[in-house]
Amino acid sequence: MKNKTGTALYYSIKEKILERIDQGYYQVGGKLPSETALCSEFEVSRTTIRLALQQLEQEGRIYKLQGKGTFVAQPKIQETLTLTIKSFSEQMKSIGLQAHSEVLSIETIPATLFLANSLDIQPNDPVFRLVRLRFAGQKPYQHSTSYVPWKVAPNLIHDDCSGSLFELLKTKYGLKLLKSIESIEPVIPTLPISKLLGIPENTPSFQSESLTYSTEMVPIEYSSTIVRGDFAKFVTERYYQTN
Repeated sequence: MKNKTGTALYYSIKEKILERIDQGYYQVGGKLPSETALCSEFEVSRTTIRLALQQLEQEGRIYKLQGKGTFVAQPKIQETLTLTIKSFSEQMKSIGLQAHSEVLSIETIPATLFLANSLDIQPNDPVFRLVRLRFAGQKPYQHSTSYVPWKVAPNLIHDDCSGSLFELLKTKYGLKLLKSIESIEPVIPTLPISKLLGIPENTPSFQSESLTYSTEMVPIEYSSTIVRGDFAKFVTERYYQTN
C-alpha cells in the first residue's frame, strides 16, 4: 500500500518515527508507544507498523526487549576511515564526544614469532603489552591491546599510558610516525572482553588490527582492538580519478 505521494506507507511511518527520534520527542533509551497505540495514532494496520519498526531495528535506531517493549537506541559512533591518522581522542572529539582510556595492564613479555615478524625484531625480544579500555563519553567503546618493542620506548612501562600512545611516542621518544596499515573484520568477542565492554555475550563486533611505522619504516606498534558492534559504524571516504 502507498500513500498519496506514491511512497510505501510503512516507509512514510518509519520516517515520521525517525523524525521524532532525531528531534528528541522520543528520547534515547526511552520506550516507544505500543504497536496498538501507533496503529491508532497513524490510522494504519499492525502489519504496516511492524514493517516500519523492523526497518528501524535493522538500521540500529531502535531495539526490542522481550516482554518489555521497544526502545530508542543510542546512535552509533561514525568513524571515518581516511588517509590521515587520528588518535582515538581526536576521533571522538570530531564527533562531539569526550574520550578517556583506562589502563588495564602493562607488562614486558617475550616476543612471539608472530610479534617478531610483525615488529621486525627477534623472537623473545622484549615487547611491552599495553591493554586499555577506551571510553566514548561514559560508555566503554573499545578494548585495545598494543605491542611496542622495548627498544623504541624503553621506559614505557613507567609512563602514563592513559592518554594518546602515539602522542607519547612522538613527544617523549622522538618517534615520527609515517603510516598505519589497518584491517577491520567482524568478530565475536570473548566473554571477558564482552563483560568489560558492557555488551551481551555473542554480540557481533569489529576487530581492528593495525601496524604503525615510523618515518624510517621501522614498525613501532602492533595493535588489536575490539570495537563494540552495537555502538559503531565505519565510513570510508574515497575519491575517483579524473582524466
